[in-house]
Amino acid sequence: MRIYVTSVLVDDQARALDFYTNKLGFVVKHDIPMGAHRWLTLVSPENPDGTELLLEPSEHPAAKPWKTALVEDGIPATSFMVDDLNAEYARLVSLGVSFTREPIDAGTVWMAVLDDTCGNLIQLIQMKGS
Repeated sequence: MRIYVTSVLVDDQARALDFYTNKLGFVVKHDIPMGAHRWLTLVSPENPDGTELLLEPSEHPAAKPWKTALVEDGIPATSFMVDDLNAEYARLVSLGVSFTREPIDAGTVWMAVLDDTCGNLIQLIQMKGS
């Protein structure tokens, strides 16, 4: 068994697509119209056949309170791994990305947390020793 797709609930698919591709660097795998929304998945350009990230509309009534509670408590919706956290942090800051937590030592990893502009906090991690 393998993970095929994982979701992040977004307030606006178009804004999320812009942020996740033009800022974070993911590439579109599938963009299929589905009524008012799209089946919109992204992948890492480093692993185009890997796990897909679904930019899922946060239309369910439970989504907004859940996302709000996570953000208020500083809890990331998901995590992405990077090879060089300090370089990625500097690159993203230069693109105007807002961080709620600058890079810190978090035990077995280096960690930072950014705001995805679509209602989520996203954690970036770098494994120590890499």
